[in-house]
Amino acid sequence: MNVESIIKELSFKAIRSSGAGGQHVNKVSSKIVLTFDLLASENLNEDEKELLHKSLKTKLTKANSIILTCDESRSQHKNKEIAIDRFLEIIKKGLVIQKRRKTTKVPRSAIKKRLNSKKKLSVKKAHRKSQMLNN
Repeated sequence: MNVESIIKELSFKAIRSSGAGGQHVNKVSSKIVLTFDLLASENLNEDEKELLHKSLKTKLTKANSIILTCDESRSQHKNKEIAIDRFLEIIKKGLVIQKRRKTTKVPRSAIKKRLNSKKKLSVKKAHRKSQMLNN
């Protein structure tokens, strides 16, 4: 995965940010909306696209694009950098193939411990019953 070429495929849109900031917020478009079309990407091969589609299906739109917004800073450039960093982190995590979990047998000691604790509890409760009958 070539980071520079993927960054070139991103499209950005600057819009007015909401929240505190007074008149500055009303004049300046500092919020950044980052859009990446997964299926139209030329820098990702088909296997990577399929893997990203599976791992990021909750973050994808119906048109198979990733949309991120950032309005943390009052600077448009800073928001753009933050959005790019977030996007690259999402893509890197999405491309990691998770190892299959190996099923293991429950250790004999764990089974013994569980049964012993059950036995202790039943003895304690049985002892309570016999005390109640004696009183």
